[in-house]
Amino acid sequence: MLQKAILVRLLDDFAAKKATKDLGYLVAVTTLNKIGEGKVREHSGDVLFPVSFTCLSFKVFRGEVIEGVVHKILKHGVFMRCGPIENLYLSNQKMSDYQYQFADNPCFLSLKTGSRIEKDVTVRCIVIGVKYMEAQKEFQAVVGLEGDYLGPI
Repeated sequence: MLQKAILVRLLDDFAAKKATKDLGYLVAVTTLNKIGEGKVREHSGDVLFPVSFTCLSFKVFRGEVIEGVVHKILKHGVFMRCGPIENLYLSNQKMSDYQYQFADNPCFLSLKTGSRIEKDVTVRCIVIGVKYMEAQKEFQAVVGLEGDYLGPI
């Protein structure tokens, strides 16, 4: 009963915490290794248990090739999502073969291949830079299309 309560609390804490700078996004607890002896806090009466566990995490690194789904298109670039990361930015300067096309459905169009980068399209790209936003507890990344086999899938 106590182990179940501790596990539920751990999972609730996971849901509330977005990411850490060192580990990235904590996605799921895989195993609960050890629950230590509880210690009562004097003023509140709460009991703290040291817990050892392993978990699945997600963190992007510079130079890594990832796939993101476009969710916002602007004249100067597109914003994509990849897993728990909401803000991957692909600048129009980092997709030199593409030109912005304004229409009912704005997109970036490649004049060479005819491929389109539009809303809900999956794009394979390379991570140029990553920044951890301490206040929001989340990562932002700048990506590009310079390389082989990169672009809309």
